[in-house]
Amino acid sequence: MKQQDKGFYQECLKGLKDNTEGETWNMITIDGVVGVGKSTLMDIVVNEFGYTPFEEPVVNNPILDKFYYDRERYSFPLQVFFLNERFRHIKNASQLNKAVLDRSIYGDVIFAKMLKDSGDMSEEEFNIYKDLFGNMIEHCQPPALMIYLEASTDEAVRRITKRGRQYELDTEIAYWERLNKEYRHYFDEYNISSVLKINVDDLDFENNLDDRETVVELIRQELVKLELVDTSN
Repeated sequence: MKQQDKGFYQECLKGLKDNTEGETWNMITIDGVVGVGKSTLMDIVVNEFGYTPFEEPVVNNPILDKFYYDRERYSFPLQVFFLNERFRHIKNASQLNKAVLDRSIYGDVIFAKMLKDSGDMSEEEFNIYKDLFGNMIEHCQPPALMIYLEASTDEAVRRITKRGRQYELDTEIAYWERLNKEYRHYFDEYNISSVLKINVDDLDFENNLDDRETVVELIRQELVKLELVDTSN
């Protein structure tokens, strides 16, 4: 990470932290690079703990597949689309007692910064995006729990290949390497809420029952610690 980038993510989220004075929304957000199992884990949280799901807005997204073939043209409109949808989701989720989000507005800036650094988004576009992000984040509170699904780039690519979305398969591995590195930088700086980091390189909680139970227990312990589950029974 370049010296001038240190503290960038803390600065982006500073207004959120200062604005809420320790208050959080009763929601779980799940984040991590493409292909690590966020949607699968969200379904597990729904089934095991009774949370209401908010899926990442990739379905009916008019720009996403175009972006992978022409990033310079579609980086800015795609990021604005995602930012707007994630703001809509988190506003709706905040009205519920228990919500779980597959990605969220808190980490949206990861993608925008990476695209700016790679030259796919201009400085002018990035500054507009940052201003919009800052205006939106001021109306949010931190999540009660952030779950970070960590994976090596090789494992993420293996899962992406298995999933078989053509526009992802056609994307160069260097893109996934940059994204994974940016995620690690983000979570090195993330300090607005409790974080549960789970390395999924050797876990298959979709198909392996033991792995599923391991992950469920890790989440349960964290929710107990945060006093978000009833332990009286």
